[in-house]
This record gives sequence, structure tokens and C-alpha cells, in this order.
Amino acid sequence: MKKLALVGCLAVLACSRQQPVAQQDLHYTVGPAWQAAGKWFYPREDFAWQGSGLAVREPAQAEGHLTADGEVWHAASMTGSHQTLQLPAVVRVTNLDNGRQIVIRLNDRGPNDPGCVIGLSPRAADLLGVGKEPARVQVVEDEMASRQFAEVLPGGPMLQISAAPLEKVQQTALGNAAVDRQGLTVLADNTTQETPAPGKVVLADLPATVMQGVPVSSMLWVETMDFTSRLAAMRQAAAQGASVRPVFLGHSTMWAVRYGPFTTISEADAALKRALATGLTGSHIVVE
Repeated sequence: MKKLALVGCLAVLACSRQQPVAQQDLHYTVGPAWQAAGKWFYPREDFAWQGSGLAVREPAQAEGHLTADGEVWHAASMTGSHQTLQLPAVVRVTNLDNGRQIVIRLNDRGPNDPGCVIGLSPRAADLLGVGKEPARVQVVEDEMASRQFAEVLPGGPMLQISAAPLEKVQQTALGNAAVDRQGLTVLADNTTQETPAPGKVVLADLPATVMQGVPVSSMLWVETMDFTSRLAAMRQAAAQGASVRPVFLGHSTMWAVRYGPFTTISEADAALKRALATGLTGSHIVVE
């Protein structure tokens, strides 16, 4: 009996031990090239990026998962992932099928599916009307808000130059929902407040608001930007019955070959996989 009692006490103590809390380490990052599903992605700074494609709901993460920029991932936050943009960044996402529009902060790398342009947290996906299947979206970056991260966050190019001091930022809860997060205290007025450790920064949660617009009819295309030569792009397009258009990247010009249109996501995804399999690694899905 004594042995059983001792075992029981040890089990209770083990269960009562608190799991280690993930320490947030928010910072500005661009990051190295990374690979997923046979495609390489090359992150870069672009403070005025905009594009279209498919949005997907992010899978649930383990408790305490840290995003690429050092934030603790929360399913209820208005956040998302992007394959190449600097992190964090603020973007406006519009669901072209239902006209809904939200603003989120990109803080992680992904999605791993090369056919998708952006991943949405469960909360953001719910508000935008994105379920299990991808949705056609337009994404426009907020240039001013995104540049501010590079100016004030650790790791940002502006901070490295000026060595500016870090400021404490108050964090606000989303909507009227109660928030219970490690390291945060729930206040009576539905706001949360954290006193950052020295050298730490906490960003404000973006509000969980939806703007309702008008649905836009669109078609799906597969576009590859692997050509520096217009002649090479025209040869590829002629062989595949595709079209050619210029793409301006900073001070350089690339030539994109566009295939389609495709009426369904599955058709576009199949065409993308064929393009990637033939070595056209810059291929992606465009919605217009």
C-alpha cells in the first residue's frame, strides 16, 4: 500500500508540474532560402508587394510553437504565413469569391504547398470564409506598416544602423473574446498587457474585423518567371500555347510565361506540378 501511495503521489506531482513556457523572441527577419514540395523559395525584402493566388488555412501548431519571427503562434490571432516576404509584414487579404477583406500580420514561413500564396491562422481563415479548400485571394502589402517593423524591431536594418532603443508595446486582445495566454494577464476591459523583459518587444494584435466587398469573378493561371531572355520565354510559350509578359523586379526585368486559363483549382494545381517537374522552379498560380 505504501508503495502504491508513493507512486500515486509521484504521478500527481508529475502532472502538476507546469510545462516550460515558450519565450517569445520577436525580431525582424528575411531568412535563408528554403524548400518545400520540391520547390525552392527565396525570401527577400519587398515593402510594396502585391499579388494574387490561393490562400489556405494553416494547420494547428503545437502549444508554444514559435513563428519564424519569434512570436508565439496562436490560433485566435490575426496572423498568417508567406513564402518569401520579410517578416513581420502587414497585408490586406481579399477573398475574391465572397468579397470579404481582412488585415493580418505575416509572421511565419509557409504555406508548404507551392500552389498557395499565403497561409491564414484559423481565426483569420474563419473571418475570410476559408474552409478546408483553398480560396482565391488578392494580397496587398501595407508598405508603411511593414517598413516600421524594419525600423524598430531587433534584427531590422534600420535598427542596426541607428542602434535605436526598444520601446515597450501594449498588446490588445481580439474582439470581446477572453484571452488566456502564457505570460499575459487578462484585464477587465478585455485587453491584455505584458511587461516585456529587457530587450524584448510585444506587438499589438491586429483587430479581428471584416470589410464586406463585392465578389469578383476570376480565372486561374500558372505563371513561371524563370526567363531572363524574352526570346527564350517566347520559345517556351510557343511550344505550350502560352503567353509572355514582362515582370519588373527592382531594376531588373524577368519574362514570365503564363499558361491557362483554368476553371478549377485542381486543374491549375496539376498544371503547376507539371511545370515544376520540367524544371520551371519559378512557377506559381495566379488568380485574375
